[in-house]
Amino acid sequence: MKTQDIQIHKDKTILDALRKLNEIRDVSRLILFVTNNDGSVLGSLTDGDIRRSLAQNADVTKQVGDVCYRNFVYERDIKEFLDLRSYRKKDIKILPILDSKNTLIRIIDLEKTKSQLPMECMIMAGGRGKRLSPLTDTVPKPMLPLGDKPIIEHNIDRLIAFGIKKIYISVKYLGEQIEKYFGDGSSKGISIEYIWEKEFLGTAGALALVKEFKSEHVLLMNSDLFTNVDFEDMYLELIKTGADMTVASTEYKVDVPFAVFETNDHQVVNFKEKPSYVYHSNAGIYILSKPLIGMIPKNKFYDITDLMDKLVKEGGKLVHNPIVGFWIDIGSPTDYKQAQEFVKHLN
Repeated sequence: MKTQDIQIHKDKTILDALRKLNEIRDVSRLILFVTNNDGSVLGSLTDGDIRRSLAQNADVTKQVGDVCYRNFVYERDIKEFLDLRSYRKKDIKILPILDSKNTLIRIIDLEKTKSQLPMECMIMAGGRGKRLSPLTDTVPKPMLPLGDKPIIEHNIDRLIAFGIKKIYISVKYLGEQIEKYFGDGSSKGISIEYIWEKEFLGTAGALALVKEFKSEHVLLMNSDLFTNVDFEDMYLELIKTGADMTVASTEYKVDVPFAVFETNDHQVVNFKEKPSYVYHSNAGIYILSKPLIGMIPKNKFYDITDLMDKLVKEGGKLVHNPIVGFWIDIGSPTDYKQAQEFVKHLN
């Protein structure tokens, strides 16, 4: 939606506003922003404001500048983290973002946007996906359908919901299909740039091919995941702990079908009958501080686990953030079938 679609000049009438409100689509609340002659925002105008005015004086020719709410809530256009929770507590549905001249830059629909994270993202989408052959013989794995859209689009839409506007996609095998499908990202209101790998560079090597990331932290994730991971929780964990990198984790449970002995030499000092052990496993989603990218060799195969190992050995801080919701790594036909069944039951 273009900003002019939800703006109206202060001299327009209530009738003009009603007509314009009737044309608004795809937002959680019908609202207009009333502007002065210089384009600055004077106030907000909802259908409720109009109803109250008409109840007092049934005059549809009244100017909207006399009806609008001037103490409206707004935020400035900043690059830092914007905590939306306080606005949700006030039951605000639409949050306007204004520049220093009070011109409307964009709006945040709080029903659709979960967060505004100050990060760029890279999605790794260059792999062959051999285990899903023959499905991947003519279609790259990230583009396999899952419900009504490709696997990778589920991830991109979730990133958008967390306010991430710049996404790099590393591509190689049949990457032309991905590029043709998403283009430059403008159809989704974001910017997408493609990083072409001449040779497979592992799960982190493509990061070194980006000339310069603009954000202080970068989110890296695999393209073949189906998950409702909370990116905001990951980011806040990183900031709160002062870590260099955070990795999303998923629980992996091991059930031992026998008694396990605790021994001292050959003597059994204790034992557990059929114990279960829970491990936190790498879920393929990472947030790392930008300086770490300088440690990745350029045009060489390099896995993110290599960087994690180097970070820990050199005394850096690596933390994990458990995924509370669902997570499926679509690496095999069984995984793909599970994801296809699961998506049927999501709202």
